[in-house]
Amino acid sequence: MPKIKQSYLAQPIQPKQWFSSPSLHLIKKQNPDPPPPMGKGGALSDGVVKKIILSYTYVAIWIFLSFTVIVYNKYILDKKLYNWPFPISLTMIHMTFCSSLAFAAVRVFKLVEPAALSRRVYLSSVVPIGALYSLSLWLSNSAYIYLSVSFIQMLKALMPVAVYSIGIMLKKDGYKNNTMFNMLAISVGVAIAAYGEAKYDSWGVFLQLGAVVFEATRLVMIQILLTSKGINLNPITSLYYVAPSCLAFLSIPWIFVEYPLLKQQSTGFHFDFVIFGTNSLCAFALNLAVFLLVGKTSALTMNVAGVVKDWLLIAFSWSVIKDTVTPLNLFGYGLAFLGVGYYNHSKLQALKAKEAQKKAQPTDEESGKLLEEREGDGMGKKGDAQA
Repeated sequence: MPKIKQSYLAQPIQPKQWFSSPSLHLIKKQNPDPPPPMGKGGALSDGVVKKIILSYTYVAIWIFLSFTVIVYNKYILDKKLYNWPFPISLTMIHMTFCSSLAFAAVRVFKLVEPAALSRRVYLSSVVPIGALYSLSLWLSNSAYIYLSVSFIQMLKALMPVAVYSIGIMLKKDGYKNNTMFNMLAISVGVAIAAYGEAKYDSWGVFLQLGAVVFEATRLVMIQILLTSKGINLNPITSLYYVAPSCLAFLSIPWIFVEYPLLKQQSTGFHFDFVIFGTNSLCAFALNLAVFLLVGKTSALTMNVAGVVKDWLLIAFSWSVIKDTVTPLNLFGYGLAFLGVGYYNHSKLQALKAKEAQKKAQPTDEESGKLLEEREGDGMGKKGDAQA
């Protein structure tokens, strides 16, 4: 067998010769080299790990503050605990505290630049949101006087149902049979939980359902009145504009409902700065945490975290506050929980599909341009040949 020359085997292959064809150049341009591997064994890079840790930190902060405010408000308003059943007054204290801190940050210390809102935009967009927010806070805080913490969290599972229904009525969302069936399953689960409630109170349920409706309307109106107009408010400016409006609307029912009762108790009541000060500080921190969580992650993340928070509150209400939680309660809420989980999963898949479509559009446009260039080159060469 003839020997192969060693110099021929040692001769290096020139990679440029493999890509001398113009069509192969186009293929290489359309399909760029893949990014470098994340690490040994497919490990995540430091940047991705940092983002994941920050996301979980935001979620943990929001759950802790929301948990604290709910339990703290229950402690203040419950007649068997601190015994100060004045939900409008408590909400007004929160809004006064938040307005003062936001005003100081924007106008005094100039830590944040105010948004460029005209008087017309403020009156037509911010004021209605402040009115809805005041009604939501008033009714939700009032419900803690009549219902247990665990049952209130179960009723809050109706929030996706209210948001979707109001979105359809205001033509913000489209009707879909699958989604409506999902909403029906959530509603049935909450109804079963209500039927199994040991300390059911019709007035308390009415207050909490009203709070859900007003809060859902507020969320939809934020998309219509602010987001669609390109108005984006950070946590401080949101409180700077919305909290005073909310405070003004709360003062109307306060004058007729709670002020006469507080006037009668003025001799026997001393304002506890420690209790109400720390409670207001937690409410202010929660408002910041909500905007921080949504801004740094997404509203869908907050919805998923809210389910975790509800289970923690139900466990706390049963084990520490000693609220009665029946098996029918848990079965009904479990059914509603599955419905909410499926709804969040559907929204996540829709968001992924939307992002993939956005990423695919530039590639399609670039491919179209390359094909046009190739067709143009081909026509030019054909014309040259005919000439």
